[in-house]
Amino acid sequence: MLEELQENYPATIRIAGIKVRGRGDVKKMGVGDALLRVGDHVILAADREPTYGIVHTEPSPTPFIPPMRVMQSIVRPATEADRAQISRHERMAQEGMSFCRERARALGLELKMVEVYASFIKRELTFVYTSEDRIDFRQLVRELARRFGGRIEMRHIGAREEAKRIGGVDSCGLTLCCSAFMTDFRPVSVKKARHHGQDLSMNENRLIGICGRLKCCLMFEEMEARAAAAGQPSRPPLITPTRLPTVQPSAKH
Repeated sequence: MLEELQENYPATIRIAGIKVRGRGDVKKMGVGDALLRVGDHVILAADREPTYGIVHTEPSPTPFIPPMRVMQSIVRPATEADRAQISRHERMAQEGMSFCRERARALGLELKMVEVYASFIKRELTFVYTSEDRIDFRQLVRELARRFGGRIEMRHIGAREEAKRIGGVDSCGLTLCCSAFMTDFRPVSVKKARHHGQDLSMNENRLIGICGRLKCCLMFEEMEARAAAAGQPSRPPLITPTRLPTVQPSAKH
């Protein structure tokens, strides 16, 4: 098996830190042999179609480990034509965000705009928003279509997805789990956490993430509780809202 891994995978891989459309947290992506500097634009795949990213940390070689086989990689560095298109898209996104907010207020629609971006392969603008209630935005879509032309997509996302897109640092001092590595947003409930014996009697504000929902890392404690109940060996401690990692004192000689 080891020989097969050594034959199929490289010893090292070049990784750069890239922000998708210049937003959110920096994502680590493979860049192959591309010569990139901070501030360069690259073409990559996101939301099931091509888009762009901006390099925030220069590429550096990193020892390859098998989980990296699922790491996202850039498609290619941006060409001059790509950069011109990106510039048009950024202007359109800024104008679309401003116009959509203005018209939503005028129409009395209770929504919060998160992002606007244009498609690279068709005449389409996507307006990403959050809302607590169901919204009839047919009139808004008609006004957006008249203003910008092409197809208009209104994409509703939840509070956790919003946090994932925007990124940030939580009270633990670490980058948000949802933005850094999580791909599966399973429901998190106090009832489920208490069922597994977790101490939630502390100030419950510490259990709320910046998205306004229970912190995703409560799921990690649930997983540990399940493993303990099944008699599985414990894993290294995690930083969670209800517990800081335990540091074992070194033995004195």
